[in-house]
Amino acid sequence: MSTILEIVDSLENRVSKLLQQHHKQQATQEELQREVSELRAKQAKFLEEIDQWREKYSTMKVANSMLGSDQYKRETKLKINTLVREIDQCISQLSE
Repeated sequence: MSTILEIVDSLENRVSKLLQQHHKQQATQEELQREVSELRAKQAKFLEEIDQWREKYSTMKVANSMLGSDQYKRETKLKINTLVREIDQCISQLSE
C-alpha cells in the first residue's frame, strides 16, 4: 500500500512541476506577444516615417530642378507632363 502512495505522491509532484512550468511558459509567451506587438507598432511607425521622408525627398528634387539644378530637370518635366495629362483627362471628363 505504501508503494501506491509513493507512486501517487510522485505523480502529484510531477504534475505540480508540470503545472508550474506551464504557468511560466504562459507568462513568457504573453511577454513575448507584448514585445512582438510593440515591435510591430514601431515598425509601422518607421515605415510611415520612411514614406514621409521619401515624399520630402521627392519634393526637394522638384524644388531643386525648379531652382535651376540640371540634375532633376528631366524627372521634373516628366512629372509635370504626367500632371498635365491628368488635368486634361479631368477636364475632358467634366466636359462630357
